[in-house]
Amino acid sequence: MTAVSASRASTTSTAPTAPRRARVAPADRVPAVIWHILLIIWSAIVVLPLLWTLMTSFKTTKEIFASPFSLPAEFSFDNYVSAWTSAGIGAAFLQTILVVGSALVLVMLLGAMCAYILARFEFPGNKIIYYLMMAGLTFPIFLAIVPLFFTLQGFGLLNTTPGLILTYVAFALPFTVFFLYSFFKTLPDEIAEAAAVDGASEWRIFFSVMLPMARPGLASVAIFNFLGLWNQFLLPQALNPANVPVLSQAMASFNSTAGYEVNFGALFAGVIITIAPVLVVYLIFQRQLQGSVSQGTMK
Repeated sequence: MTAVSASRASTTSTAPTAPRRARVAPADRVPAVIWHILLIIWSAIVVLPLLWTLMTSFKTTKEIFASPFSLPAEFSFDNYVSAWTSAGIGAAFLQTILVVGSALVLVMLLGAMCAYILARFEFPGNKIIYYLMMAGLTFPIFLAIVPLFFTLQGFGLLNTTPGLILTYVAFALPFTVFFLYSFFKTLPDEIAEAAAVDGASEWRIFFSVMLPMARPGLASVAIFNFLGLWNQFLLPQALNPANVPVLSQAMASFNSTAGYEVNFGALFAGVIITIAPVLVVYLIFQRQLQGSVSQGTMK
């Protein structure tokens, strides 16, 4: 009996014990509650003005001044029709899509190629070119307006859509190179070497191997460039005054044809039309953007 009880005791003592969950003290939950409260307050600060703008876009000017925070008497799209046609928001919207879309495609292609060459190849002047590109990030854009004006004028591109597209590309290129440089720098050399052994050319390695591997960085910088170019005002205002305006110009010069009287309902409708594509792009790609940033930090 003694031996049996001793063996049971040894078996009991050597048996693995289930890990116990660490109890969270009530004091440790206080910072989390505070952070949640702060996030709720911050969300309200951001969301409530957007909801108020959306609600006001359905009101008439008289209703806006009579009761700014009440619901509209009728949810009519007359303000949107007026903003799209009479105020020229429609033409400016299509012009912005053309300019920003073309500039985004060009800057992503050229920026990716430039960042890949600077990150993966060693040649004389490599670092000098990279640091000159980075210097473009520190140069204030308003100091470049006068040189850009005379440069575009000399090439016959002033007040033209191609001239504005090329200016957008030059404006966004340094940031694109800076952002993608680190992604291409951290990609493994073995994969490119294996593709070269299989007979792939440098162009094939870049477009078929390395570029897909840098997709997280491409997604992030594409979203940032879209937001920056969509909201650009100074460049089109100085270099594109006589051509079809972009949305930022159209909103800045928004006014009704009836003297100094502004149609505030149509004005708020124009604001919604302007910010809607930005919100849609962010809502669609927010998961990809978060994943892109996290994968970039993991690298």
